[in-house]
Amino acid sequence: MPKKQISNGVVHNVPADLRKALTADPKALTAWENISPLARNEWICWTESVKTAETRSLHIKRTLSELKEGIRRPCCWPGCPHRTKK
Repeated sequence: MPKKQISNGVVHNVPADLRKALTADPKALTAWENISPLARNEWICWTESVKTAETRSLHIKRTLSELKEGIRRPCCWPGCPHRTKK
């Protein structure tokens, strides 16, 4: 079965666990596709920036929840350090 096409961020691609969660939640996926590539990049990097699998799981759940609430970027996070050109 082919993977469902999901838009990536500016620098980061959607990781498998976040992709799976988004495809299982149509409302969150719609919100995901309606934010900018830079905003998607911020969510991806925020999810990948944690140290433990437990925290990563919590970040994915929060991503889905906040997207459905209309929040477009992770709150209280300095932003993706990878998006600037060197």
